[in-house]
Amino acid sequence: METLLPPGWQRPKGYANGIKASGQMIFVAGQIGWDETETFQSDSIAGQFEQILKNTLAILSEGGAGPEHIVRMTWYVTDRRSYKENIAEIGRIYRDYIGKNFPVMAVVEVSGLIEDEALIEIETTAVLP
Repeated sequence: METLLPPGWQRPKGYANGIKASGQMIFVAGQIGWDETETFQSDSIAGQFEQILKNTLAILSEGGAGPEHIVRMTWYVTDRRSYKENIAEIGRIYRDYIGKNFPVMAVVEVSGLIEDEALIEIETTAVLP
């Protein structure tokens, strides 16, 4: 993988503007903050985010991938204010599970998700070399 940063651009904090990768691709469907029994253990955005990362890494592991192979994440949040208020904790959780891999990302505020209790949903793409 190669991070793409045009000359003169400031390096983004916590994500990449672009990534060049080749290999086998793994697509992870939108994950929400419930566990393997489809039960929510948390009603906080940070707690649900942590469960999403656990779910995502379990799926990637089934394909032989780890957090270092993630090249893209699209986050859907139901409350932008709550996301921003919890950004420090979300960042800590991210680093605990993903480490220093900063893929291409987008965060989008949505009016709701299919599961009423879900506060956040994340789709992920990974590439195995």
